[in-house]
Amino acid sequence: MTDTALHLTHLKTIEQRLLWLSHWMIHNANHLRPNEDGIKVGGHQASSASMVSIMTALYFSALRPEDRVAVKPHASPVFHAMQYLMGNVDRARMENFRGLGGVQPYPSRTKDVDDVDFSTGSVGLGVAITSLASMVQDFITAKAWGADVPLGRMVALVGDAELDEGNIYEALQEGWKNDLRNCWWIIDYNRQSLDGIVREGLFERVEKIFDAFGWQVVRVKYGALQRAAFKEPGGDALRDWIDNCPNQTYSALTYQGGAVWRQRLMDDLGDQGPVTALIDARSDDELAALMENLGGNCVETMAETFASIDHDQPVCFLAYTIKGWGTPIAGHKDNHGGLMTKAQMAAWQRDMGVPEGQEWEPFATITDKAAFQDALEAAPFFAKGRRRYDDAKLPVPRIEIATDREISTQAAFGKIMDGLAKGDGPLAERILTTSPDVTGTTSLGPWVNRRKLFARQEMADAFIEHRIPSTAKWNFAPEGQHLELGIAEMNLFLLLGAAGLSHALFGKRIIPIGTVYDPFVHRGLDALNYACYQDARFMIVGTPSGVTLAPEGGAHQSIGTPLTGMAQDGLASFEPAFADELAVIMEWAFDYLQREGGDDPDERTWLRDETGGSVYLRLTTAPLEQPGKRQDDAFRQGAIDGAYWLREPGPNCDVVIAYQGAVAQEAIAAAGQLAEARRDVGVLAVTSADRLNAGWTAAQRARARGNPAARSHIETLLGVLPATCSIVTVIDGHPATLAWLGAVAGHRAISLGVEHFGQTGSIGDLYRHFGIDRTGILAAVDGLTTGRPVDFRSIG
Repeated sequence: MTDTALHLTHLKTIEQRLLWLSHWMIHNANHLRPNEDGIKVGGHQASSASMVSIMTALYFSALRPEDRVAVKPHASPVFHAMQYLMGNVDRARMENFRGLGGVQPYPSRTKDVDDVDFSTGSVGLGVAITSLASMVQDFITAKAWGADVPLGRMVALVGDAELDEGNIYEALQEGWKNDLRNCWWIIDYNRQSLDGIVREGLFERVEKIFDAFGWQVVRVKYGALQRAAFKEPGGDALRDWIDNCPNQTYSALTYQGGAVWRQRLMDDLGDQGPVTALIDARSDDELAALMENLGGNCVETMAETFASIDHDQPVCFLAYTIKGWGTPIAGHKDNHGGLMTKAQMAAWQRDMGVPEGQEWEPFATITDKAAFQDALEAAPFFAKGRRRYDDAKLPVPRIEIATDREISTQAAFGKIMDGLAKGDGPLAERILTTSPDVTGTTSLGPWVNRRKLFARQEMADAFIEHRIPSTAKWNFAPEGQHLELGIAEMNLFLLLGAAGLSHALFGKRIIPIGTVYDPFVHRGLDALNYACYQDARFMIVGTPSGVTLAPEGGAHQSIGTPLTGMAQDGLASFEPAFADELAVIMEWAFDYLQREGGDDPDERTWLRDETGGSVYLRLTTAPLEQPGKRQDDAFRQGAIDGAYWLREPGPNCDVVIAYQGAVAQEAIAAAGQLAEARRDVGVLAVTSADRLNAGWTAAQRARARGNPAARSHIETLLGVLPATCSIVTVIDGHPATLAWLGAVAGHRAISLGVEHFGQTGSIGDLYRHFGIDRTGILAAVDGLTTGRPVDFRSIG
């Protein structure tokens, strides 16, 4: 046997082992393992079966250690079976598939212990992130500090129904603009989705889209058996019949089997001599195997196809497959969520040659186990073991900013970034900034002017060449550090996610910073959640906050983003009012992004600060008078932990005004007026309702678990207030952001904020309209202290 034939034999054996182990894992979870809930566990047997040949050829023949793969969510069982076969995950986790502590329903970087490159689950996102990851790889390798990184292919295994997701086409366009390379998308074209059959002719249009954006499209339609049959007399007629057969018919015939295939082919093709002989030469089982031998279900064909690509142009492989291939439920239109019955599994086990009692044995059907082990170890992709890298932490410089004049937090952010751009430290050279076509209006312009835009090929700014005055110097160069995106927030968060994993994927740490109009954070919310779920590390700057973009109207004003910041796991959310607060927070954030410690709660704040995470800054365009230079530790630590006393409450304090963000000047003004009659009025500057709330709930959990001394930062701050004190909270956002403060120590509270779409007008107009100006705050205080109801509509 030649080396090539031996390799193909081993690939076929691996394929069959993965097919069995993936399906047995699902069967065990649904039919054998105790089920306390009585709810179907699921696992997508059919969607796994259609991918098994593709994944076998990819991982055991085509890939190298530097390549990275986003696995089709519903092919997760095949991925875990592969890791089990390679010894990277234990049987206990396999037996507990979709259970607590078991391997995950969809590959997860943070929940699985095996070698997951990209988490998947929300369909379409895992596909698109590979193209953004390839761009990040180019960004790294273009720099002197990243020149030693080997170029790998970023690969997505794609369900055909995933191509209904619009974010995929946004990513295609962005890839074309940024000269995408080293990216493969392998489409499992089984022509079935959850609810039905993929429309006829759709993929002819999809292929044209890929071609238009510069991708090579490789159609993998016929397997080795079919190609051989086409060379026989009558083969042309058989191929024509296959090409013209509707998707639904092909699926139905597959499910019905060889005898029905024979009858249908004879009915349609008639007695044509050669083609009849071709069909008659095969038994029913052989005929069924021939008709189901589509390109994507032929490990030999897939291995040959992958090996034929010798360039770095992006490639879309359209691999024709049978959903449920090789199993009793192949082709049935209900098989997406369907499972083999116990009887079907028992019969299939006999067909697969798996002895009873050896269902979990990785090498159960293998006679020459040593040779098979050698074949597994010879796969280049697995040669370096688990490919989860790291990089040293970058030292963070002291960040300061002048506070001697009025300034907005957005403008302060721009000045801080410009200050970093002037320096040559290791942190500054590893920053990658990006924005969805709002770079100039989110204050990144000065940074870009100094650090340039990234492109693999240098491109000059025509305005500079022609000496046309402009504040923006748009020079593109390999050394550039800003990656400009089109108006697609999904791409923004996918790029931040990919760049925020660079230390783990490529062994080179990047500090990604993205800016976006704050109202449009929600346009990319699925991708933001996806990036956080992978534990990517990045800073997202949303500006302008709230209704401070007042003349633009409700479509450009944000209400719910503070609640998003609180609710999003893996994202520490801040809304500073003053420039010095922002400087302190950003200095802390650059370190926080790089933390990889344990997950024990911090004893001082009861937050998981040791583990680190990403950071969201909600900033504003409204300039505020600054409070002057502040350097004390209480201020600095309070700004990080979420709040500090801007005005200390006195011993007889009966009113505290707690604010977050741009309404600071209204809160301070209201407190000043109150102080004429109440000396002990307190003003609480909240920089992060998110961290305050997280600390409070964590401390409550700690006390419930037997630590009575656990005390959160907000409990310490409010613990000095008399029980009779009232709290008025105010924010340029949803009032629920701060409404919980009254529950911390049982104080009476009223919460002011914005609950409805804004109007056009000036900031003052809108603050009055929503009752969050000083007059509204004073009215709320009066209502709390006198018991009279407050009609905020009359205030506006």
